[in-house]
Amino acid sequence: MLNMTFLTNSWLSSFNQPGLCITVAVLLHYFLLAAFTWMSLESVHFYLALVKVFNVYVPKYILKCCIAGWGMPAIVITIVLIINKDFYGNGSHSESKSFSNFCWIQENIVFYISVVAYVFLIFLMNTAMFITVLLQIHSVKSRTQKRSSFWKK
Repeated sequence: MLNMTFLTNSWLSSFNQPGLCITVAVLLHYFLLAAFTWMSLESVHFYLALVKVFNVYVPKYILKCCIAGWGMPAIVITIVLIINKDFYGNGSHSESKSFSNFCWIQENIVFYISVVAYVFLIFLMNTAMFITVLLQIHSVKSRTQKRSSFWKK
């Protein structure tokens, strides 16, 4: 949906309908955040599968993942819309911005907080999960090598 919204964004913004542009910008923002949230959930799943391995039972795991994956971006979008729906729009209509028709976030501060900071937090979480998984794999590998060298002796 992110790709479809992105590809149709310029075409839909050419209709010069503010409501349509806000809707497309909100959808683009939502699907972008949802894609990164699901990527983060994949790293949590990776961690559970490779580090915790045994005795990991999370009741209604898929439901919880779906609530987090679709809900967290919805919360961010709702907060931005509650503050001011005009943060979304078509940048080509303002004189200070001379880029082509594209419906997106118009305020830099909102962009940095609701997109860049969000993606950065997910990047940090994914990095932490990745390092934890690598350390776990390394410790398993070193234990296996120690056992094999013991048996060879």
